[in-house]
Amino acid sequence: MADKPAAKPVYIGEDGLTNYRFSFGPWNIHEGADPFGPTVRPTVEFADKVALYRDLGYEAIQFHDDDVVPNVSDRSHRSVMRRAGEVRKLIDGEGLQPEFVAPRLWEDARTIDGAYTSNSATDRQYARIRSRVAIDIADRLGTDLIVLWLAREGTYTRAAKDPKRSTDYLVGAINDMLGHNPNIRIAIEPKPNEPAGQAYIPTIGHAVALAYMTDDPSRVGVNLESAHVILANLDPSDEMGFAMAANKLLTVHLNDQEGPQFDQDLSFGSANLLRAFHQVRVLEQNGYGRNGEIVGLDVKAMRTQRADVATKHLKYSRETFETLLQKVRTLDEGAVAHLTEARDYEELNRLIKNHIMGVDTR
Repeated sequence: MADKPAAKPVYIGEDGLTNYRFSFGPWNIHEGADPFGPTVRPTVEFADKVALYRDLGYEAIQFHDDDVVPNVSDRSHRSVMRRAGEVRKLIDGEGLQPEFVAPRLWEDARTIDGAYTSNSATDRQYARIRSRVAIDIADRLGTDLIVLWLAREGTYTRAAKDPKRSTDYLVGAINDMLGHNPNIRIAIEPKPNEPAGQAYIPTIGHAVALAYMTDDPSRVGVNLESAHVILANLDPSDEMGFAMAANKLLTVHLNDQEGPQFDQDLSFGSANLLRAFHQVRVLEQNGYGRNGEIVGLDVKAMRTQRADVATKHLKYSRETFETLLQKVRTLDEGAVAHLTEARDYEELNRLIKNHIMGVDTR
């Protein structure tokens, strides 16, 4: 008897097109404090944040380990697992999928000199232990994806660390995580600066290379954040394409950024709509989402937003992606091909800009 054909995943529509799913983290609903001022909005309790996801059009939730288990480093493993189980019930009750768990290593006093690359062996060991706990939390929640933002992995002065040895430390830490659970996947999230002034693994290319240095490169990829790429004065769509060519784009953090300054995490498409269009286009053209990948948003509410309108950045970022997706799917690719063949790139640029604006140029 012939095998039955496999059912189409729910994220592929009847028309064969990807039905994208979206996620954000509870930190994206916040009090509005910044390095230059205190909070301006009241705290929203974790359970109340979770209850907002579906109304905002999101199906999945991103986590840091201490979003799931507050004060995670001060608890017994049994207490950590019990709390993770409670959160699993909470998100199941809201019909949400956990996308990933990230160990928040950059806010502990033991990681001021970096976590995995600290000059203190004791502090490096703390980072490894906490990362294993984050993996256990992810397993209890029901996700196999771990995101590593290497926030303080770098130096305040180059003479303080040997970059070759620091890279070895990073590889060793990732190998330790891979060995702790044979089912997990790790997505490295690069950033060129902030909070470490001079960061290790600053770009997607560095992260892909690091993945291939590990014991199991098939389980190590990248999480690309738009703003982090722009901070490196690179283009997010190009970096997405590079990562997908290497089969390493495990997830994305879409947002926007007004040039190479401090990390702004602006609403997606709010600074440069054409740049946002090309990000959506490269994801759509190369099958992102067809293997279960989720479109993650990592966006901050403007500090000026009142509490009652402090989730619009999440709603509008998703809506912008979906609007641009329709623009991608209705773009006259025949005209694109013709202008590309003619090498009339000025006209090609006009075609795309007018299409985004809804201007009929026929």
